[in-house]
Amino acid sequence: MKFIMFMIFMIPLCFLKSYIWLNQFIYFSLFFLFLLTFNFSSYFCGISYFLGCDFLSFFMILLSIWICSLMILASEKINGENYFFGFFLFVLLMLMLSLVLTFSSMNIFIFYLFFEISLIPTLILILGWGYQPERIQAGMYMFFYTLLASLPMMISVFYLYEKFNSLDFFFLLSWIDSVFLFICVNSVFLVKIPMFFVHLWLPKAHVEAPVSGSMILAGIMLKLGGYGFMRFMMIFTGIGVKINFFFVVISLFGGFIISLVCLRQSDMKSLIAYSSVSHMGLVLGGIMTMNSWGFYGALVMMVAHGLCSSGLFCLANITYERFGSRSLFLNKGLINLMPSMSLWWFLLCSSNMAAPPSFNLVGEIMLINSLVSWGLLTIVGIMLVSFFSASYSLYLYSYSQHGKLYQGSYSFSLGFTREYLLLFLHWLPLNLLFLKSDIFIF
Repeated sequence: MKFIMFMIFMIPLCFLKSYIWLNQFIYFSLFFLFLLTFNFSSYFCGISYFLGCDFLSFFMILLSIWICSLMILASEKINGENYFFGFFLFVLLMLMLSLVLTFSSMNIFIFYLFFEISLIPTLILILGWGYQPERIQAGMYMFFYTLLASLPMMISVFYLYEKFNSLDFFFLLSWIDSVFLFICVNSVFLVKIPMFFVHLWLPKAHVEAPVSGSMILAGIMLKLGGYGFMRFMMIFTGIGVKINFFFVVISLFGGFIISLVCLRQSDMKSLIAYSSVSHMGLVLGGIMTMNSWGFYGALVMMVAHGLCSSGLFCLANITYERFGSRSLFLNKGLINLMPSMSLWWFLLCSSNMAAPPSFNLVGEIMLINSLVSWGLLTIVGIMLVSFFSASYSLYLYSYSQHGKLYQGSYSFSLGFTREYLLLFLHWLPLNLLFLKSDIFIF
């Protein structure tokens, strides 16, 4: 309740132009306050006295606050051109509130409610500040994919209440052996994560969204699917052992196919968006093995991907603001024009391919352990996904930084301090968390 009151107090600050930096300062303060006041003991049963969090939701909430604060830093263009920046900050605040309440809820119905509410601010971001005319179609894709898949879950929530006489997560103790109920509850998470075959809304939404929309989609919204799976798998353990084989195969096969799709992309944002599908395929495979390596590895990979992918979208936007295009045919030879920015391209592309010392490497090693111990044949899928993820990361870096300069480009800034700070704040936690990876290993 105190948290909600604090958010309501921040609403007037959204509409006062002189308080933009104060707004961001409060976000960062909130992050460190949350970091200091949390006390957890273990993965699922260690419920804190602070907002009902455990190990899993704690990291998701920290990631939400961090990405939301960086979204303000990335959206200077909206502020500079005065495109309703106060309303933008208000939408951002509502989005962060819905995400924090989603991750800190201990009741299934409250979780479902705020899970759906978080769609609305994201849709407003895409429709209100998107770049292209197709943004309406992209918004509808995202909205109806999620909404259609979430309606069976709503009915299932009422069934679970009738069966357990409670909707609290820690009262869901007995197993349910119904394939139909498994599909009804988890279909929305498959769409959200997104699994191959139900992923088409994601590249569309990313390409049409503003930089802040892409950051929140890649950084947090995809993680709602993984978070939901981790919460609900405890009641589907029995049926999961029998049918999770299909989801592991689809996720690894899909990751490989999407990696090949990435190698054919000419739009930078589209390439980064498709790479998200490939990475989250590994996460889904790790969760579906239902062992502790898989769960911990999935959590690590979600946090790492949230920071890395968000940073890459920021880089693509920085280039777009100068060239007016995201095409790799026009954005060439950037190392000659922006050598300092080229360093950040290198650091984030190398993190994207899970090079040390990035946090992605920790997640990938844990997920490889999980999948190989689950089934030896998964080595083939993992090998293909890992190799081609390095391929498209190198493709993105080499095609954008090397080659002949586009002659139609004019003189422009080599990068503002704000942009370097933004990229530094993505990269620093992504590579420093590597040093504290022992907290993720039981």
